[in-house]
Amino acid sequence: MKLFMPKQHGAWAMLILPFWLGAAASDIIWSHIPFFLGWILLYLATYPGLLLFKRKRMAFYAKWAIIYLVPAILLLLFPLLVRPSIIIFGLLMIPFFIINARYSSNNRDRALGNDFSAISAFSIAGLASSYLPHGEITPLAWTVFAASISFFAGSTFYVKSMIREKKNISFKWISWIFHAAVPILWLLAGGWIVSAAFLPSLFRSIAFYGKSFTPKKIGIYEIANAAIFFFMLLLAIHN
Repeated sequence: MKLFMPKQHGAWAMLILPFWLGAAASDIIWSHIPFFLGWILLYLATYPGLLLFKRKRMAFYAKWAIIYLVPAILLLLFPLLVRPSIIIFGLLMIPFFIINARYSSNNRDRALGNDFSAISAFSIAGLASSYLPHGEITPLAWTVFAASISFFAGSTFYVKSMIREKKNISFKWISWIFHAAVPILWLLAGGWIVSAAFLPSLFRSIAFYGKSFTPKKIGIYEIANAAIFFFMLLLAIHN
Protein backbone atom coordinates (compact mmCIF):
# COMPACT_ATOMS: atom_id res chain seq x y z
CA MET A 1 0.00 0.00 0.00
CA LYS A 2 1.42 3.35 -1.07
CA LEU A 3 1.53 5.86 1.76
CA PHE A 4 -0.47 9.06 1.41
CA MET A 5 2.14 11.74 2.12
CA PRO A 6 2.06 15.57 2.29
CA LYS A 7 3.20 17.44 -0.80
CA GLN A 8 4.65 20.40 1.12
CA HIS A 9 8.25 19.18 1.27
CA GLY A 10 9.43 22.34 3.01
CA ALA A 11 7.28 21.46 6.00
CA TRP A 12 9.69 18.68 6.93
CA ALA A 13 12.32 21.20 7.98
CA MET A 14 9.68 22.96 10.09
CA LEU A 15 8.78 19.60 11.60
CA ILE A 16 12.36 18.68 12.53
CA LEU A 17 14.35 21.84 13.31
CA PRO A 18 12.26 23.51 16.05
CA PHE A 19 11.70 20.19 17.81
CA TRP A 20 15.36 19.19 18.10
CA LEU A 21 16.61 22.72 18.68
CA GLY A 22 14.12 22.93 21.52
CA ALA A 23 15.41 19.64 22.91
CA ALA A 24 19.00 20.85 22.60
CA ALA A 25 18.07 24.02 24.49
CA SER A 26 17.14 21.80 27.44
CA ASP A 27 18.24 18.16 27.81
CA ILE A 28 17.64 15.33 25.38
CA ILE A 29 15.99 12.40 27.17
CA TRP A 30 14.71 8.98 26.01
CA SER A 31 11.07 10.12 25.78
CA HIS A 32 12.05 12.63 23.08
CA ILE A 33 12.22 9.66 20.69
CA PRO A 34 8.57 8.50 20.95
CA PHE A 35 7.59 12.17 21.24
CA PHE A 36 9.26 12.96 17.92
CA LEU A 37 7.88 9.88 16.17
CA GLY A 38 4.41 10.73 17.47
CA TRP A 39 4.88 14.33 16.32
CA ILE A 40 5.77 13.14 12.80
CA LEU A 41 2.71 10.89 12.67
CA LEU A 42 0.50 13.67 14.02
CA TYR A 43 1.73 15.92 11.22
CA LEU A 44 1.03 13.18 8.68
CA ALA A 45 -2.47 12.84 10.14
CA THR A 46 -3.19 16.56 9.90
CA TYR A 47 -2.54 16.55 6.14
CA PRO A 48 -5.53 14.34 5.19
CA GLY A 49 -7.35 15.79 8.21
CA LEU A 50 -7.20 19.28 6.73
CA LEU A 51 -8.14 18.00 3.28
CA LEU A 52 -11.39 16.73 4.80
CA PHE A 53 -12.49 20.36 5.07
CA LYS A 54 -12.51 20.58 1.27
CA ARG A 55 -15.41 18.07 1.36
CA LYS A 56 -13.99 15.90 -1.40
CA ARG A 57 -12.94 12.24 -1.20
CA MET A 58 -14.06 12.25 2.42
CA ALA A 59 -13.75 8.49 3.00
CA PHE A 60 -10.22 8.39 1.56
CA TYR A 61 -8.93 11.30 3.65
CA ALA A 62 -10.68 10.05 6.79
CA LYS A 63 -9.05 6.63 6.36
CA TRP A 64 -5.55 8.09 6.13
CA ALA A 65 -6.13 10.52 8.98
CA ILE A 66 -7.05 7.58 11.23
CA ILE A 67 -4.15 5.42 9.98
CA TYR A 68 -1.69 8.09 11.10
CA LEU A 69 -3.56 9.43 14.11
CA VAL A 70 -3.93 6.20 16.09
CA PRO A 71 -0.18 5.39 16.35
CA ALA A 72 0.51 9.11 16.85
CA ILE A 73 -1.69 9.17 19.95
CA LEU A 74 -0.10 5.98 21.30
CA LEU A 75 3.42 7.38 20.88
CA LEU A 76 2.49 10.77 22.34
CA LEU A 77 1.32 9.01 25.50
CA PHE A 78 4.98 8.53 26.43
CA PRO A 79 5.85 12.22 26.85
CA LEU A 80 2.41 12.79 28.36
CA LEU A 81 3.11 10.19 31.06
CA VAL A 82 6.55 11.69 31.72
CA ARG A 83 5.23 15.26 31.89
CA PRO A 84 1.39 15.42 32.00
CA SER A 85 1.38 19.23 31.92
CA ILE A 86 2.92 19.10 28.45
CA ILE A 87 -0.63 18.75 27.13
CA ILE A 88 -0.93 22.54 27.35
CA PHE A 89 1.24 22.85 24.23
CA GLY A 90 -1.15 20.62 22.33
CA LEU A 91 -4.02 22.85 23.42
CA LEU A 92 -2.09 25.91 22.24
CA MET A 93 -1.82 24.36 18.77
CA ILE A 94 -5.58 23.89 18.38
CA PRO A 95 -6.34 27.50 17.33
CA PHE A 96 -3.70 27.26 14.61
CA PHE A 97 -5.22 24.00 13.35
CA ILE A 98 -8.59 25.76 13.20
CA ILE A 99 -7.04 28.59 11.18
CA ASN A 100 -5.44 26.08 8.78
CA ALA A 101 -8.78 24.27 8.49
CA ARG A 102 -10.50 27.53 7.58
CA TYR A 103 -7.95 28.25 4.85
CA SER A 104 -8.27 24.66 3.57
CA SER A 105 -12.05 24.88 3.38
CA ASN A 106 -11.69 28.08 1.34
CA ASN A 107 -9.04 26.52 -0.96
CA ARG A 108 -6.48 29.10 0.18
CA ASP A 109 -3.83 26.64 1.36
CA ARG A 110 -0.96 28.76 0.01
CA ALA A 111 -2.06 32.02 1.66
CA LEU A 112 0.50 33.77 3.86
CA GLY A 113 -1.78 33.57 6.87
CA ASN A 114 -2.04 29.81 6.45
CA ASP A 115 1.76 29.50 6.27
CA PHE A 116 2.34 31.66 9.34
CA SER A 117 -0.25 29.69 11.29
CA ALA A 118 1.56 26.43 10.49
CA ILE A 119 4.94 27.99 11.36
CA SER A 120 3.57 29.01 14.77
CA ALA A 121 2.34 25.48 15.49
CA PHE A 122 5.63 23.90 14.46
CA SER A 123 7.54 26.35 16.64
CA ILE A 124 5.30 25.60 19.63
CA ALA A 125 6.43 21.98 19.26
CA GLY A 126 9.96 23.26 19.93
CA LEU A 127 8.78 24.78 23.20
CA ALA A 128 7.12 21.49 24.13
CA SER A 129 10.30 19.57 23.35
CA SER A 130 12.29 21.93 25.56
CA TYR A 131 9.69 21.73 28.33
CA LEU A 132 9.62 17.92 28.46
CA PRO A 133 12.77 17.18 30.52
CA HIS A 134 12.35 19.64 33.41
CA GLY A 135 8.88 21.11 33.11
CA GLU A 136 10.06 24.65 32.38
CA ILE A 137 10.64 26.97 29.45
CA THR A 138 14.04 28.59 29.73
CA PRO A 139 15.11 31.88 28.08
CA LEU A 140 17.16 29.73 25.69
CA ALA A 141 14.01 27.87 24.65
CA TRP A 142 12.28 31.19 23.93
CA THR A 143 15.29 32.17 21.82
CA VAL A 144 14.88 28.98 19.77
CA PHE A 145 11.15 29.66 19.45
CA ALA A 146 11.66 33.22 18.17
CA ALA A 147 14.51 32.21 15.87
CA SER A 148 12.46 29.35 14.39
CA ILE A 149 9.51 31.60 13.61
CA SER A 150 11.83 34.23 12.10
CA PHE A 151 13.69 31.70 9.96
CA PHE A 152 10.65 29.97 8.52
CA ALA A 153 8.79 33.24 7.99
CA GLY A 154 11.78 34.39 5.95
CA SER A 155 11.78 31.12 4.01
CA THR A 156 8.09 31.63 3.23
CA PHE A 157 8.70 35.16 1.95
CA TYR A 158 11.64 33.98 -0.15
CA VAL A 159 9.91 31.01 -1.77
CA LYS A 160 6.85 33.08 -2.63
CA SER A 161 9.07 35.81 -4.10
CA MET A 162 10.63 33.15 -6.35
CA ILE A 163 7.42 31.44 -7.47
CA ARG A 164 3.92 32.78 -6.81
CA GLU A 165 4.91 36.42 -6.26
CA LYS A 166 7.94 36.58 -8.57
CA LYS A 167 6.44 39.45 -10.58
CA ASN A 168 5.34 41.39 -7.49
CA ILE A 169 7.98 44.08 -6.87
CA SER A 170 6.36 45.12 -3.59
CA PHE A 171 6.61 41.57 -2.30
CA LYS A 172 10.29 41.49 -3.27
CA TRP A 173 10.96 44.51 -1.05
CA ILE A 174 8.94 43.03 1.81
CA SER A 175 11.11 39.92 1.59
CA TRP A 176 14.38 41.84 1.39
CA ILE A 177 13.53 44.22 4.24
CA PHE A 178 12.43 41.31 6.45
CA HIS A 179 15.60 39.35 5.74
CA ALA A 180 17.77 42.40 6.46
CA ALA A 181 15.92 43.40 9.63
CA VAL A 182 16.05 39.99 11.34
CA PRO A 183 19.85 39.64 11.71
CA ILE A 184 20.12 43.32 12.71
CA LEU A 185 17.55 42.86 15.48
CA TRP A 186 19.26 39.72 16.77
CA LEU A 187 22.60 41.52 16.76
CA LEU A 188 21.13 44.43 18.70
CA ALA A 189 19.73 41.91 21.18
CA GLY A 190 23.23 40.54 21.73
CA GLY A 191 22.80 37.26 19.87
CA TRP A 192 25.61 37.58 17.36
CA ILE A 193 25.73 33.85 16.53
CA VAL A 194 21.97 33.76 15.97
CA SER A 195 22.33 36.90 13.87
CA ALA A 196 25.02 35.21 11.76
CA ALA A 197 22.72 32.19 11.28
CA PHE A 198 20.35 34.43 9.29
CA LEU A 199 22.99 35.86 6.95
CA PRO A 200 22.80 32.99 4.41
CA SER A 201 19.04 33.61 4.22
CA LEU A 202 19.65 37.30 3.56
CA PHE A 203 22.21 36.48 0.87
CA ARG A 204 20.03 34.03 -1.03
CA SER A 205 16.93 36.26 -0.82
CA ILE A 206 18.80 38.96 -2.75
CA ALA A 207 21.31 37.01 -4.88
CA PHE A 208 18.83 34.41 -6.12
CA TYR A 209 15.90 36.74 -6.71
CA GLY A 210 14.71 36.76 -10.32
CA LYS A 211 16.68 33.65 -11.30
CA SER A 212 14.82 30.94 -13.18
CA PHE A 213 15.15 28.23 -10.58
CA THR A 214 12.83 25.25 -10.67
CA PRO A 215 10.85 24.53 -7.47
CA LYS A 216 13.08 21.48 -6.97
CA LYS A 217 16.25 23.59 -7.12
CA ILE A 218 14.76 26.16 -4.76
CA GLY A 219 13.92 23.33 -2.38
CA ILE A 220 17.46 21.91 -2.49
CA TYR A 221 18.93 25.31 -1.63
CA GLU A 222 16.43 25.70 1.20
CA ILE A 223 17.47 22.34 2.66
CA ALA A 224 21.09 23.49 2.64
CA ASN A 225 20.13 26.83 4.18
CA ALA A 226 18.08 25.11 6.89
CA ALA A 227 21.03 22.82 7.70
CA ILE A 228 23.32 25.83 8.13
CA PHE A 229 20.74 27.52 10.35
CA PHE A 230 20.32 24.37 12.45
CA PHE A 231 24.03 23.97 13.17
CA MET A 232 24.51 27.69 13.80
CA LEU A 233 21.67 27.60 16.33
CA LEU A 234 23.23 24.56 18.00
CA LEU A 235 26.44 26.57 18.28
CA ALA A 236 24.54 29.47 19.80
CA ILE A 237 22.80 27.14 22.28
CA HIS A 238 26.07 25.64 23.49
CA ASN A 239 28.13 28.81 23.36
